[in-house]
Amino acid sequence: MRLIAPMLALAALAACDSGTESREEAASTRAVQREHTAIPYGTASRGTAARAAALASPGSSATPELLDRGRERFLIFCSPCHGASGRGDGLVVSRGFPAPPSYHQERLRGAPFEHIVSVITNGTGLMHSYADRVPPEDRWAVAHYVRSLQRTEAQTAGASE
Repeated sequence: MRLIAPMLALAALAACDSGTESREEAASTRAVQREHTAIPYGTASRGTAARAAALASPGSSATPELLDRGRERFLIFCSPCHGASGRGDGLVVSRGFPAPPSYHQERLRGAPFEHIVSVITNGTGLMHSYADRVPPEDRWAVAHYVRSLQRTEAQTAGASE
């Protein structure tokens, strides 16, 4: 009986890692390497057609309902960084976060709706993707609302000159 306990302890210690190898080397040697299989030509991953249809433009006409929905979503998801007017002066900027670009820059005034939707979907720079938070139809509503903000700003600037 006295020999069984030390033998079990010795067997358990023998199964342990030596502790002399680095963690990175051990992890890389234990990884399962799989052969790369190319995707057959002409195929697409599941959901690609549905995703493309969801991100397709609903049209260029901005209805009052669409703009209201876009304003609501903009104030919830975009205004903390971009500010209510889209100038890049949101609450997080006042707390030290880098300011995002203003929607009223010439570069963004000329950007197509698809660019705004793409940025909401994929993110850019410090902005992360909002694809998991904002449904595709709301992304288009936000894009139309941003364009209405830009038009309002341009009219205000033109009237003050």
